[in-house]
Amino acid sequence: MRTAARTPAGQRVGRSDSFHQTCRVGAGPAASGSRGSPGAAPRRSGVRFPAAALTLRATPLVRGRGSLGHPSAEPRVGESGASEQLSQVPVPLTAAPETTARAAGTDVGQGRELDPHILRGPSGSRPYLGSSSNSHVPSYCDPAEPEVGPDTVAAMEQCASVEREVDKVLQKFLTYGQHCEQSLEELLHYVGQLRAELASAALQGTSLSATLSLVMSQCCRKIKDTVQKLASDHKDIHSSVSRVGKAIDRNFDSEICGVVSDAVWDSREKQQQILQMAILEHLYQQGMLSVAEELCQESTLNVDLDFKQPFLELNRILEALHEQDLGPALEWAVSHRQRLLELNSSLEFKLHRLHFIRLLAGGPEKQLEALSYARHFQPFARLHQREIQVMMGSLVYLRLGLEKSPYCHLLDNSHWAEICETFTRDACSLLGLSVESPLSVSFASGCVALPVLMNIKAVIEQRQCTGVWSHKDELPIEIELGMKCWYHSVFACPILRQQTSDSNPPIKLICGHVISRDALNKLINGGKLKCPYCPMEQNPADGKRIIF
Repeated sequence: MRTAARTPAGQRVGRSDSFHQTCRVGAGPAASGSRGSPGAAPRRSGVRFPAAALTLRATPLVRGRGSLGHPSAEPRVGESGASEQLSQVPVPLTAAPETTARAAGTDVGQGRELDPHILRGPSGSRPYLGSSSNSHVPSYCDPAEPEVGPDTVAAMEQCASVEREVDKVLQKFLTYGQHCEQSLEELLHYVGQLRAELASAALQGTSLSATLSLVMSQCCRKIKDTVQKLASDHKDIHSSVSRVGKAIDRNFDSEICGVVSDAVWDSREKQQQILQMAILEHLYQQGMLSVAEELCQESTLNVDLDFKQPFLELNRILEALHEQDLGPALEWAVSHRQRLLELNSSLEFKLHRLHFIRLLAGGPEKQLEALSYARHFQPFARLHQREIQVMMGSLVYLRLGLEKSPYCHLLDNSHWAEICETFTRDACSLLGLSVESPLSVSFASGCVALPVLMNIKAVIEQRQCTGVWSHKDELPIEIELGMKCWYHSVFACPILRQQTSDSNPPIKLICGHVISRDALNKLINGGKLKCPYCPMEQNPADGKRIIF
């Protein structure tokens, strides 16, 4: 009999019908026998995951009650703290539909065997079971169309209100600048004419006439009036700028300290060190080497050369590519050819193709050199036959000019931007670096999560509950950050319904089922452990930790 927890609002939480199953990951023949008959299928070697445990999706950095950087899977019911009291409180953001590939295998309590090939994403490709924390793993799921809720509309209206005030200030700045420039030019022209008349009178050796003296007095008065008028207009701009600040205070909550707890960090020194390292890595990744060195000198950071070297090399090559120099990039690609092939990278071919195109752009004089350079395409003929045929066909139009030929697209400057992007992506993947710096990803995630946390903070204060951070590394609600922040898979214990972590890792039993270490400790009875999914008794010490 399948069970599912329900919230007070009647909302189904937990495993779906297709979710009450267990999968095996490993070698072994397909299961035979009736799917509805318990124990009908023979035992297979490998690892079996309860389907409720394995969420094969790359997950955002902020997901429900999960550790920071290791988000949780499903929400839990009956938890203490603010989460339980807020079970009927509407969440500000609408959760995106689940686009996850669930593992399948043995039904809980039924013993049914299902096809392990269900362990595939919607497109049929194998999902990613894990990745380096520094690498970006693409999601196999198609993004769901986001729903625009009332809170999103209200936030957009607030932003539009502030934007209108900013536009008014910018328009006033533009008008004031034009008026100020015109007034000063007229004043300078007037004073220049008066100086010319005074110089003429001085050459003639005559004294100033009464008319000239009156003109000088009027000039001084005009200068004074013009300066006062410009100062008065400048004061009006100050009032407009202050209205922008009032609009920000009116539409946004400036007090955000309540959504963060100092207990998240072990100490203030560690907090400062982590932030400095994130800033330093961002500066190196953006090519701001001098600023990064200055930060190292002014802070207490001690950075090894091994940490700097990959960034220095990548920035040197990227700088050369921006100057349309392919030499350093080609040398790097040739030296890392084998590892690039393991990544199915086409970087080296694209570099050779771009060099060939540069020779074509040189006209008929470079035709023989281009033909000679085409020998570099031989190792790539099997994978890039079509592209090579196009480039060789362009030689027919070389004397007539490629600009007016069917091959004019080869001369598009967008190829240089593409090669820079390809090099950055493949080089970062090969060196174990993220394409985007952790600081920029964290900042973007914070911008998405902050409005939700501000709303839930207000609700918690109204209900007189505990703080937003009820635990050191957990949030009271789930926050969707979008597909771009999906990085790794998540394993949730099917017994405790909690996401595993470094302190509570997944453990493989000798029967092949996987549970968390905390669940294993709670299931021990008399020094023996009975698997919750099969009748096998075993020694708890025989369990092996699994690392995805």
